[in-house]
Amino acid sequence: MSLALYRKYRPATFAELKGQEHVAEPLQQALRNGRINHAYLFSGPRGCGKTSSARILARSLNCEQGPTPDPCGVCDSCVALGPGGAGHLDVIEIDAASHGGVDDARDLRERAFFAPVASRFKIYIIDEAHMVTKDGFNALLKLVEEPPPHLKFVFATTEPEKVLGTIRSRTHHYPFRLIPPGVLRELLEEILRSENVPYEPTALPLVVRAGAGSARDSLSILDQLLAGADDAGITYARAVSLLGYTDVSLLDEVVDAFAARDGAAVFAAIDRVIESGQDPRRFAADLLERFRDLVILSNVPEAGTSGLLDVPSDELKTMERQASGLGRGELTRAADLLHTGLTEMRGATSPRLLLELICARILLPGAYDDEASVLTRLERIERRMAQGGVDLAGQASTAQASPAQAPAVQARAVPAPGQAPAKQAPAKQAPTRPAPVQPAPAPPAAEPRPEPRPEPWPESARPDGPQPDPRPASGVESSAPVASKAASDWPEAAGPGSGMPSVPPVAAPAEPRAPVSPGGLDVAAVRRDWTEILEAVKRKSRVAGIFMDGVRVASLEGTVLTLAFASENNRKAFTGRDAVVREVLQERFGVDWRIDAVPAGRVAGAQAQAQAQPQAPAPAVRPAAAPSAPGPNRAASPPPAAPPARPVRRPSATPEPPDLPPLPPPPVDESEEVDPEGDADAGADEAMSGMVLIQRELGGQIIKEIDNT
Repeated sequence: MSLALYRKYRPATFAELKGQEHVAEPLQQALRNGRINHAYLFSGPRGCGKTSSARILARSLNCEQGPTPDPCGVCDSCVALGPGGAGHLDVIEIDAASHGGVDDARDLRERAFFAPVASRFKIYIIDEAHMVTKDGFNALLKLVEEPPPHLKFVFATTEPEKVLGTIRSRTHHYPFRLIPPGVLRELLEEILRSENVPYEPTALPLVVRAGAGSARDSLSILDQLLAGADDAGITYARAVSLLGYTDVSLLDEVVDAFAARDGAAVFAAIDRVIESGQDPRRFAADLLERFRDLVILSNVPEAGTSGLLDVPSDELKTMERQASGLGRGELTRAADLLHTGLTEMRGATSPRLLLELICARILLPGAYDDEASVLTRLERIERRMAQGGVDLAGQASTAQASPAQAPAVQARAVPAPGQAPAKQAPAKQAPTRPAPVQPAPAPPAAEPRPEPRPEPWPESARPDGPQPDPRPASGVESSAPVASKAASDWPEAAGPGSGMPSVPPVAAPAEPRAPVSPGGLDVAAVRRDWTEILEAVKRKSRVAGIFMDGVRVASLEGTVLTLAFASENNRKAFTGRDAVVREVLQERFGVDWRIDAVPAGRVAGAQAQAQAQPQAPAPAVRPAAAPSAPGPNRAASPPPAAPPARPVRRPSATPEPPDLPPLPPPPVDESEEVDPEGDADAGADEAMSGMVLIQRELGGQIIKEIDNT
C-alpha cells in the first residue's frame, strides 16, 4: 500500500515550503530573534500549506536545538512531527469542524494548564478555526488572551473573517496565497523525477490547471494519473480523457473555423463534443481559456517566452497563426460572448442550445451594431485589404473622379444670365452649319430697372476659359465674330447696325428680405413657428408663458431676437426670465440668441419712421437701339453669334441717400404708458393670474414652481 503523494512529499521545513516565501521568511526571522508570539492565525485557500506550516512551526519550537528556524530532523520531536511521523503528545491537532462547541472549548481550557510531557511547549493546532461557534470562542477568549508560558496556539482557517474579532486581534495573522502555476509545475516535475515515472510535458499543464493553485489538489490529481499510467507513463490523451478537458486539436479546429467564418465546421465540432459525452459548459470554458490566451498573445507577442503563457512550442506557433488570423477586436468580442454565455448556462435546461447560439453570435458580427461588432467588421475589411482581396483604392479613385466630372457637365448645361438655354453639342462631333434665321424685331425700350445680381460662374463655364471653335467643319469661315474678353470687363453697347440690343431685358427687382441670422434662420421662420415656441415655453415655465401672452416677434438682427410686448407690466415682469425662451430656441433651432424685450409702441414707431424715408432713385438705363435694316444690295444674313454672357460686376455698396432734414419723432402710444394708479390695466386684471397680481401689487417673488398637471 503506497502513501498518498501529498502526505509523502509534505514539506518538513520552511525551506521546502513552495510558493509561500512571504510567510516562511518572517516566521524564520522571528524564530532567530526569539520573538515568538503565543498565538498565530494562518489563513488562505485550501491545500496551500497552512497546516503544514503549523507543524513546521511546532517542530521548530520543540526541537532539541531550538527554537530554531531549521529543525534538526533527528531528535524525537522532529521525527514524530515529520511527514511520516505518528505525532507528538505535546502537539495536539483539533478539527474544529467536529470539536467547535463550548464543551470542547471548556475541556481544552482545563487541559491547557498542564505542563508539556517531554517538550518545551504545548502547542494546540486548531484546524478549520472558522467552524468554532461563538460560545466556543468566548470560552477560549481568556485563555488565548493570557495563556501560561508553556502554551502556544496556531489557528488555521480558509475564512478568517468568520473568526471572532477578539480572537483575531490577539494573534499574528499570516495570509497564505495560491501557488503560482510555474512553481507548481516545477514541483510536479520534481516529484515525477523522484518517482521515476515518464510523462509527456503537454500533460502537466492540464494537472496544474485542474489543481487551481492548490498543491494538495494537484498532487492528488497527479497521484490519480500515476495510478492509471502504463509503461508509457502519463500521456496527454489519458490526462484529457480523465480530467474531462477538451482536446487541443478540437479547440484549434473551432478557432480556425471562426477565423474562416465556416459555420458548418463550428457546428460540426459542437456536435462531436455532445456525441462524445462532454459537458457543453466545460467545452465553453476551455474555449474561453483559448481565446484568453489568444488575446494575450495578440497584445504581447513574446508572451510564450516571457512566461505569460505556459504552452509547448508547437502549440505556441499554432496560436500565433490563429491570433494573426483573428484581430484583437474579434478575439475580445468572442471572449466577451463566451463569458456571458457561461453565466447564462448556469442552471440552463439545454446547454447545447445556448452553446450553439453563442457560436452563432461570434460568427455574425454584422447582426449587431455595438462597438465590438463594428470593430470586428472593420478588422476583417483591413485584413482582406492587406491580403489583396478588396480593391478599395480603385473604387475610391473612381468615386473621387465621378463627382469632379459631374459639376463640369452641369456647368456647361447652365445658360448664362439673360441668355436662352442652348443644347449641348455631343462630344467629338463636328458642329453643323447653322440655318439662316430671320432677324428678330427690335424689342421695346425697357423701363429703367436695377440690374439683377448674377449667380457665381462655375469653374468650367467661365468666359475666359477655353471655348469650342465656332467655325464649321467644312472650312468656310462663319460671318459671326467671336468675342473673347475678360470676365471682369463691363459689357459694351452694341454699335449701330450690329443687330443686337444694347441692354438685354432685366428681371424685376426682388423684394427686400429680412436680415438673416448667422445660423441661416430669418425672422419669417421664427414667426412661422412662434405658436409652437410659446407652447414649449409654457411647458417649461408656466409663469414665463403667462407673461408672454400676446407677445409677437418684432425683428431678428444677427443674434438678437426682439420681442414686442403689448403690456408694459408683462414686459417688466418678463425681465430675468429670458433663459427659458433661449433654451427653447436652442432646442428647436440650435441657436443661442439674446432676447430683447421692447414695448410694442416702440416697434410701431420705428416701422413708421422707416416707411417715411424716401427711396433712392434708380439709375437710368439707356434705351436699346433698333437694328439697322439690310441694304438693297446686301442679302439678309443670320444675326451674328451672341458673345458669351459675362458676369455683371456687383456694385461695391448701396448708394447713400442724400442728406435730408431730420424727421419728427414718432408718435407715442399713450395707451402703453405705465399708469401709477393702475386705472389703465383695470380691465386686464381679469385675464391675469393671481400670481401675477401678487407679484405686481405686493412685490412677491417666485421661489419654486411646482407642476401639478
